[in-house]
Amino acid sequence: MNDIRSRLFALSEESYRNFNKKLCPDAGRELLGIRIPKLRTLAGEILKEDWKAFLNDGGEQYHEEIILKGFVIGGAKLPLEEKLPLIRDFIPKIDSWSISDTFCPSLKIKPKDLAPVWEFILPYAGSDREFDVRFAVIMMLDYYITDEYAPKVLHQLDAIRHDGYYVKMAVAWAIAELGVKYNDMTLEYLKGENHLDKFTYNKALQKMRESFRIDQEQKEELKRMKRI
Repeated sequence: MNDIRSRLFALSEESYRNFNKKLCPDAGRELLGIRIPKLRTLAGEILKEDWKAFLNDGGEQYHEEIILKGFVIGGAKLPLEEKLPLIRDFIPKIDSWSISDTFCPSLKIKPKDLAPVWEFILPYAGSDREFDVRFAVIMMLDYYITDEYAPKVLHQLDAIRHDGYYVKMAVAWAIAELGVKYNDMTLEYLKGENHLDKFTYNKALQKMRESFRIDQEQKEELKRMKRI
């Protein structure tokens, strides 16, 4: 870890660290201030080395060390049955929206693996831990807004009962994406007896209105649907 940490220090930028502190107020570890493309490049270098030793070397002190480990897991060329245990071990380390939101897309789940990964993430949607739930929702957002899974995603989002801010924001974001791609289904859900709290419901409407893929007429309709 010491060698990797020295490489991380070399990539850090004080101005970017100060910027990131404002962007990631939820970060549970100290920030170094390293841009994501640089972390991706470093992950690629580590994958050519003894990357398993890097993952097994604990003592993560910095926010970017966790992101880096997530990128290494995402880039590791392993069959799903070998990668899922790495993902399972990584999830408890997620303590910030920026970690979950960079980790999930880096996994690049293949279409043939969608069904088993769906079963893998479902228990996390019901977790008491805020960033377990955020992980599950971002995975749904990144991989499951599809013809086959969209109704299932909507059902799972409606069943989430977690008061964490970063859960609510993720759920609203996912519903807004469903609303853009599967408009009729999502509007029927929003106008019906859904179980969203007022904040999440209104935030989903707001995010839909902000989309350039929603026409002005529907934006006005969504505005009228706001809960007071």
